[in-house]
Amino acid sequence: MNNPVFIVSGTDTSIGKTIFSAALTQALQGSYWKPVQSGLEEETDSETVRRLAPDCPVLPEQWRLQLPASPHLSAQAEGVKIDPAALTIPYCDHPLVVEGAGGLMVPLTRMQTYLEVFARWQRPVILCARTQLGTINHSLLSLEALRNRNIPVLGVAFIGHAHEDSEGIICELGKVRRLGRLPVLVDLNPRTLAQAFAENFNLHDFTGGAR
Repeated sequence: MNNPVFIVSGTDTSIGKTIFSAALTQALQGSYWKPVQSGLEEETDSETVRRLAPDCPVLPEQWRLQLPASPHLSAQAEGVKIDPAALTIPYCDHPLVVEGAGGLMVPLTRMQTYLEVFARWQRPVILCARTQLGTINHSLLSLEALRNRNIPVLGVAFIGHAHEDSEGIICELGKVRRLGRLPVLVDLNPRTLAQAFAENFNLHDFTGGAR
């Protein structure tokens, strides 16, 4: 039987989904995969996960692109052609956490977004949403886009300071499971991240299927 695969996406870029991915990978004692990395000058997402979940395997990216931009633009700048059909989930001996780029509609080419890839994969998506202003609209639109393409949704993982009303109404109107909230960690390291995940999430929620 194949090990579970979790797709981590977000409502926007730079909301903390890589940190959440590291926390989930560590909690599952799983592996991590970032299919397409745009931007190599600063710490990459794979390097962040390797630092925050040091005991977990990190699989190599299928495309590594220098320019920190949308993958389609990064690839264009280097004369590289991303083939979305070639993105297939690798077999893994552990649970696998797969992280997309930015939001659901980030284009891989001028013809296809990550959303089309997720629809083909048909693996449960965890939507990461920040708790700041604007999150209700972005989250509900993202959930609607997922459901319109019949992509299974495991639930929403919030990131940031608590905002009970926003978190509650997103899950009520979006008819989705509220997985928990990863708080802002001033001292971010493998130990504090693991503790925060254990205190704010129930690991069993990640093996109970999608809604």
